[in-house]
Amino acid sequence: MLTLVSAILAPIAAAIGYSSYKARQFEQAYPNIGELTDIGGYRMNAVHIERPETADLPPLVFIHGASGNLLDQIGAFLEPLRGRAEMLFVDRPGHGYSERGGPDNALPSGQADAIAALMEKRGIDKAIIVGHSFGGAIAAAFGVRHPEKTAGLLFLAPATHPWPGGVDWYYHVSTAPVIGWLFNHALVIPLGLRRLERGTHNVFRPNPRPDDYIMKTGPSLVLRPATFHNNAADFVRLLDYFKTQSHLYIRISAPTVIITGDSDDIVWEHLHSQGLARDIAGSELVMIKGVGHKPDYLATDVAIAALEKIAGHDRDLQAAARVAEARLATAVAPDANLPKAPAPRPIATPDLQGSV
Repeated sequence: MLTLVSAILAPIAAAIGYSSYKARQFEQAYPNIGELTDIGGYRMNAVHIERPETADLPPLVFIHGASGNLLDQIGAFLEPLRGRAEMLFVDRPGHGYSERGGPDNALPSGQADAIAALMEKRGIDKAIIVGHSFGGAIAAAFGVRHPEKTAGLLFLAPATHPWPGGVDWYYHVSTAPVIGWLFNHALVIPLGLRRLERGTHNVFRPNPRPDDYIMKTGPSLVLRPATFHNNAADFVRLLDYFKTQSHLYIRISAPTVIITGDSDDIVWEHLHSQGLARDIAGSELVMIKGVGHKPDYLATDVAIAALEKIAGHDRDLQAAARVAEARLATAVAPDANLPKAPAPRPIATPDLQGSV
């Protein structure tokens, strides 16, 4: 019997040891470049760019999507906007290097409140809130719950409304008692590393993924056991949250722009982006043909024009979208030999790594 028990436990222990070793490697490869701020019992991590003398935009707060961290939005926006605004790039609670906080932070509303508290600590009274994908759910909750702090909202391929179906199986396993701990500590890292390349390509499809995207944005950080559990906990509660909270979007009065592609297989625009445009009076929906789930990277110029318009500048966003379409039409298509994306779903994270 002892031999049998040892034969079962030995590979589990080895897998847990390997995962612990790889998690430390991820953190060495992508050390924290932000600053941790106590917001009342736990610490939020963010990169804060002080307001430059040349600023022509209000403060900007960037909220990353699922399976991500602040490096994702830094990679898209920091350099193009440097010198133009005060910027706060946030690790959402339990992601990147932010601590999780209480159970409310498993919901977009709790994460919105955490970001509002962080803004106060950082001396930011009001900002344009920019949310990509899952970050769109937090941005919408922020607009509902903190209108006095909302100078405007920019949604990029947002996830904001109920969808038919559910979420991928491994999110349920990850959050299950006992078996979830074993799954997160023994299997997530080896499985996730095998699928990291394909997963990040799928997030960008049908567009090419930047060659340096993984190197610059540290997506492997989500594979750390606690972070993966937090990511899963966000997802398993999301559908019920939308069913009870999305009707509140009609309360949003801040200037709002929604930018989405018409080829997004991760978050379906006809449910989410068009739903936001319907619910938020006076909002503008900008549809970019041929773009998938990453308009933040593929149409950064359109997103910046939207920030300018929200700030009061005269910008024709529909014309800007047509210019982006013409530019993207000449881009090199993804390698045809790479594994194809899974069948379209209203909301999903491909394999064990995505950026919803």
